[in-house]
Amino acid sequence: MTSPAPPPSAAGHWTVPAGAASTFSWEYDDGRERLLALYQRGKDRQWDAVRRIDWRLDVDPDDPLGTPDEALPLHGTPYWERLGPERRGELRRHFAAWQFSQFLHGEQGAMICAARIVETTPGLDAKFFAATQTMDEARHVEIFSRFLREKIGLSYPVGDSLRTLLDDTLRDSRWDMPYLGMQVLVEGLALAAFGLLRDTTRQPLPRHLLAYVMQDEARHVAFGRMALRDHYRGLSAGELAEREEFVIEGCHLMRNRLRGTEVLENFGVPRAAAVRITEESGGLRAFRRALFSRIAPCVRDIGLWSPEVREAFAELCDGDVRESDLDRLMRQDDEIAEALDARRFAAEEAARAAEITEMIALGEDTDR
Repeated sequence: MTSPAPPPSAAGHWTVPAGAASTFSWEYDDGRERLLALYQRGKDRQWDAVRRIDWRLDVDPDDPLGTPDEALPLHGTPYWERLGPERRGELRRHFAAWQFSQFLHGEQGAMICAARIVETTPGLDAKFFAATQTMDEARHVEIFSRFLREKIGLSYPVGDSLRTLLDDTLRDSRWDMPYLGMQVLVEGLALAAFGLLRDTTRQPLPRHLLAYVMQDEARHVAFGRMALRDHYRGLSAGELAEREEFVIEGCHLMRNRLRGTEVLENFGVPRAAAVRITEESGGLRAFRRALFSRIAPCVRDIGLWSPEVREAFAELCDGDVRESDLDRLMRQDDEIAEALDARRFAAEEAARAAEITEMIALGEDTDR
């Protein structure tokens, strides 16, 4: 990770030269049982965002996410006191737009990286699963784009840190780097960010779409763990050290991604003050600690947990490297999405039953 990625072109496109060769596999045997089971689950869990999500749900434009004001870095500062109720509503809207815009850009990056995995990974079983993930990520791009367009009406460009990490991931010729950059770092961070918002928002629509996206993402992280753990067992100490350096630099980039200083600048906060406020914000510091809690156990599991990596995570988490149970968290993600579906189906069945009862009653009245 040496130089920042070039900015998108004026036409709204950004081209990253491919650094890897396409790999065909002629070994059509059964493959690894665990990956094939995950592939089957990926096929079984495909869904339609138009039908599964109730887009008729309203979102308050002055409070799109329904999260506490304490979560905003300006809260408690003199800048917050100068904002009246109307401007505070605009600030909440801009922060929601900034967060979901970065989610959107990250999901498009995940879609492209998943397609790259299909192209470059040597194992046919991994190609199978990555094909289902590519469809998952396309659905997530659809969801976040629609939410920003229809419910918030505002969006932000991709942040420099995310763009740099995507650039470095896609330019690398080694087939495992899209796994490491996307499946472990970006997806792990996204899962934690989605989970925090899912569990704190008071708005049903963002809660539902985050829960459903997280159900997919849990499979993606499991895929990265399986594939990389197997591969990294056979690497030399020097090769592992190169990937550990990539993890450390990537996590620092992701930490910088979480600031949102461009939002504060739009509200009259000078850049230097915006950086200082976001660094000192108690809410954002807690947010960062929780975010890396999903990445650390995954990095340890795939065999990149050297003293240097542990020290980096201690710094990133302000000394609090949590020992989270990643498998339990992912099971919980799946259960929350299934519970939302169960409630939705029950409400639909109740509405249909009421409609049938009403029609029967009308028929009986007509007979009389």
